[in-house]
Amino acid sequence: MKIKRSMVLVSNDPLSIEKGAEKVYARLSEEIKLFKLEDEISLSMVSDIGRNDASPLVIVYPEATIYGPVKPEDVHFLVEEHLYKGRIASKLQAPTKDVSGKIAWLANRAGTVPAEQRIVLERAGIINPDSIEEYIIHDGYQALGKVLTEMKPVDVIALLKDSGLKGRGGAGFPMGVKCGFVAAAHGEKKYVICNADESEPGTFKDRLILEGDPHSIIEAMAIAAYAVGSDEGYIYIRGEYTIAQARLLNAILQAKEMGFLGENIFGSAFSFDLHVHGGAGAYICGEETALIESIEGKRGEPRPRPPYPTTNGLWDKPTLVNNVETLANVPPIIRNGAAWFKSFGTPASPGTKVYTILGNVNATGLIEVTMGITLREVIAIYGKGMKNGAALKLAQTGGSSGSIIPADLQDVPMDYDSYIKAGVAMGSGALLICSDETCVVDLAKVLINFFRFESCGKCNPCRIGNQRAFQILTNISEGLGTMKDLDDLQSMSKWLYEMSNCGLGQTAGSPLKDILNHFRDEVEAHVKLKECPAGVCPMSGSTNAIL
Repeated sequence: MKIKRSMVLVSNDPLSIEKGAEKVYARLSEEIKLFKLEDEISLSMVSDIGRNDASPLVIVYPEATIYGPVKPEDVHFLVEEHLYKGRIASKLQAPTKDVSGKIAWLANRAGTVPAEQRIVLERAGIINPDSIEEYIIHDGYQALGKVLTEMKPVDVIALLKDSGLKGRGGAGFPMGVKCGFVAAAHGEKKYVICNADESEPGTFKDRLILEGDPHSIIEAMAIAAYAVGSDEGYIYIRGEYTIAQARLLNAILQAKEMGFLGENIFGSAFSFDLHVHGGAGAYICGEETALIESIEGKRGEPRPRPPYPTTNGLWDKPTLVNNVETLANVPPIIRNGAAWFKSFGTPASPGTKVYTILGNVNATGLIEVTMGITLREVIAIYGKGMKNGAALKLAQTGGSSGSIIPADLQDVPMDYDSYIKAGVAMGSGALLICSDETCVVDLAKVLINFFRFESCGKCNPCRIGNQRAFQILTNISEGLGTMKDLDDLQSMSKWLYEMSNCGLGQTAGSPLKDILNHFRDEVEAHVKLKECPAGVCPMSGSTNAIL
């Protein structure tokens, strides 16, 4: 096979497609043929690479030149200048001063920003996600081969424990320990489940992994299944992720054809089959027992715990459940070893974390950085600072279920232990950055409103507590609150955490706790002065309070 001199990649995430990526791709194909470059240029479409403002993107290797946003009418000039004449089409380049996410990683050779350390997103945006051959060329299925030919299940679990990999879904439970529980559980039939029901507002990291590198999850699940003694797995994916679902189904077919799924993989006694199960849009199904209920064809409601899924999971069998980002760390750890993984991040929280950056910053998008980076560094380096030079007021981590973090905690290392000591939570990985124009009462009201709609209603604390909290916050936002309301909100946050049946209700009280712990003066101004310091709340002063 002739080695081609250049590789051209076109972003085809949903936003890029909406902005005309498919037309750009078609035009590139036409122009490459027009200049008779088919034998020298490879053309592929790749997933989202973490850059919103310059979509659709065209990246040309080996120069790693990034163009964007590219329109169909720009393509002739781009092909003629760069691919035919060998000159950079400077006027089409994405502005390097605003680069972030994957682009920051690519553009580091110019010294514009510190490089990201990419582990789970190593291939996203680099390979064609519909090509198993490209995955294999980039070390794909090497880890699975190593596991099945050189390691015993106990060795795999020991390696994962030694690596210190913690669950990236928000709870931070060590994956190796969880694997050990499932492996030790009694039962001839066991299951492995990938939780890809990424319904947390503002979070799209798992979608990018699935769209950009679907085979990495298949390989990771096969390794996990071997470790715990499972021969069957499910990927429970958010129903709205249609592109990711299609790519997973295609990847599963390719893996079966290549012998990486099915019977006697790599000539071993290990067999593994994999299914994709689409969700129906219920936020509660991100909770692992509600997800299991949904796969079983039941209403998605959490189960009482104990027993836990590790002993009584899918169809009452021992089940390993991990989210997409957690699983994506497994093949690199197998290939490179625990010491390599622990060389990134902090001693207590090794590795990297994928974040989506949203809100009042100059550059939004997605990044993968080592554990222990601070919020100040994320905003300054990857967010390119606050919009219009505004001051940071707060950041919300992890979507609705995360914490509201005040500016005075922006130098706390972003790792599980440091955040727990500071009284806040990492959450799933969304970073909503807010300036002084954000009102904490209004923000809490929006979050509680989300929880009251998404509550499954199974337990009273969540069903009634969120409704009552929303009523109180609405009254406060309209200048009708009392100081007793603040005491009630404080109590509700405690009750929700201690008495709710699952994580949704337990974390629903976090916004209440955080605004009272960190922004009590602002909340009291709504009550005592009937004023909203941020100028957001209506403060009507009406006597028609919501009771």
